[in-house]
Amino acid sequence: MELSTAIRNRRSSAPVTDEGPDDDELARYLSLAAHSPDHANLRPWRLVALRGADRDRLGEALVAGFGDEPGTPAAAKTAGKARRAPLLLSIILSPVEHRKVPEWEQLAATVAMVTTLELVLFEAGWTAMWRTGPGSRLPEVQRLIGVEPHEKLLGWLYVGRTAEAAAQTGPPPVDDDLSDRISDLPPPG
Repeated sequence: MELSTAIRNRRSSAPVTDEGPDDDELARYLSLAAHSPDHANLRPWRLVALRGADRDRLGEALVAGFGDEPGTPAAAKTAGKARRAPLLLSIILSPVEHRKVPEWEQLAATVAMVTTLELVLFEAGWTAMWRTGPGSRLPEVQRLIGVEPHEKLLGWLYVGRTAEAAAQTGPPPVDDDLSDRISDLPPPG
């Protein structure tokens, strides 16, 4: 698949099947995504993979963090968010002290890596959806994931194989004219 085709056609799809990439595949995809722009090659990120019962543990931490009453429909709905894909990759910004690379640049490098990883996964036939929200900031969730005090959990990349119904629906690729988003430097004075 050509890069322009992958960029134009990649989109988040739900639902997904129970099939997800294995550790070896994931390592290959990440080794490609790690070539994203990254000032000083700091790799200021790390990923924590959640599969199988680990997703249930995340669901329990979400329920506890949001204060849902266990056994209620609300708790089941909250816990079910962690089961929307066979693989959840916890995206953690893990900034590195560096005199030339401020934290905002390291955040940009992390986002670039995740965006590239989404494209690599799509090219390999997977779908990935980056989900964020207040659940990533819950102390119960951060403890479970192992987020250190200097780190930030930026959400999860939900990874799976696109279900046939989802593959046939969804928005078409967008080809907007974005020329109004580019300008020249104003004339002096």
